[in-house]
Amino acid sequence: MKRIILFSVLAAVLLGGGVSAYLFRDRIFPSTDFELGDELGGNIFPSLILAVATTDTMIVQPDEKPVLGNPKSHISIRVDNPRPNSRLRIEVAETPFFKRSVSEFILPEEDQTYTVYPDILWNFDALRNNVQAEPANVSVTATLNESKPTRRTRIFSVRSVNECLIGYNDKQNRFHNTGVLFAAYVNEDSPLIDQILREALNTRIVNRFLGYQSKKADYVDKQVYALWNVLQRRKFRYSSISNSSLSSNVVYAQRVRTLEDALASSQINCVDGSVLFASLLRAINIDPILVRVPGHMYVGYYTDRNHSRAQFLETTMIGDIDLDDFFPEEKLDSTSQGKSQSEMSRLTFEKSKEYAARKYSADSAQIHSQPRRYMFLEISKALRRKIQPIGK
Repeated sequence: MKRIILFSVLAAVLLGGGVSAYLFRDRIFPSTDFELGDELGGNIFPSLILAVATTDTMIVQPDEKPVLGNPKSHISIRVDNPRPNSRLRIEVAETPFFKRSVSEFILPEEDQTYTVYPDILWNFDALRNNVQAEPANVSVTATLNESKPTRRTRIFSVRSVNECLIGYNDKQNRFHNTGVLFAAYVNEDSPLIDQILREALNTRIVNRFLGYQSKKADYVDKQVYALWNVLQRRKFRYSSISNSSLSSNVVYAQRVRTLEDALASSQINCVDGSVLFASLLRAINIDPILVRVPGHMYVGYYTDRNHSRAQFLETTMIGDIDLDDFFPEEKLDSTSQGKSQSEMSRLTFEKSKEYAARKYSADSAQIHSQPRRYMFLEISKALRRKIQPIGK
């Protein structure tokens, strides 16, 4: 009987000690407390990530400082640092859009709240091929010093690659203009451009594309007209599709067809046509300009290498006529009446320049003084060091 009582007492002591030790450990090593956040209201824009993946450009600035890691990751945690030189380990679980990653940081200052951006190993092909907004469960586990790991999960919306972020409001409700990202849809590197240029040369409007190298004053304009003519021969039509499913008071986006999408469908709206034409101009070494006014965009180009003169085009007028309604040149004879295809193509080209020139003249002051609502974006070599084409 005494032996039974002794065992019972020992068991009680051990059990009580175990519970006490567990509670003591829980007080000494509490769970890591952190917030999972971002600057774009839970939205991930593939076009933004692809545009700056190989550059040092920071389009979206961190809201809260101090900052550790790479803010181009766009996914962050906020964590309070209890002591100097704390060690923080962050594990990000795999999703269809990025691989699993582990990042480690030293938090130098005691009693400081840090915004920390872990490494995100993006799947660039998945981002490039995402043509419809998709939800993604982002799961992040953080461990601070000897604390117990804590996991937070949040559903993000991975937007279509065709959605261009044109602006966002930060946590202080200050607007940030990101219209420079339209340059990501200007893709002079597309392999499809060679076919367009070949077709343009076959029209005999020009014998070669020389950019600014020709000494003839009108040769730049002839090269631009050759591109206009070939797009009309491809029967491009205006299509006003520009809305996205995005509903947010934090971010603002414009739907833009990639060059590949536009060529496949032969459909363009004002933005699609402008970035498509700018792509072709860049491919033949003529420097384009994207001009945006409220509700509209058109394209411009410098007529000389010194950028002292510019012309502008209303690309939506490409689809104003069907060249099949007019006489092919090889069937014209002395008894034919009406306009030829070349005459009508040239006529719409000149009308396009006149219309766009009037628009630019009327809006010029606002274009160069109100960057929130207007844009004058030169697609130059300097810009290309900051914003790269998203490709396909």
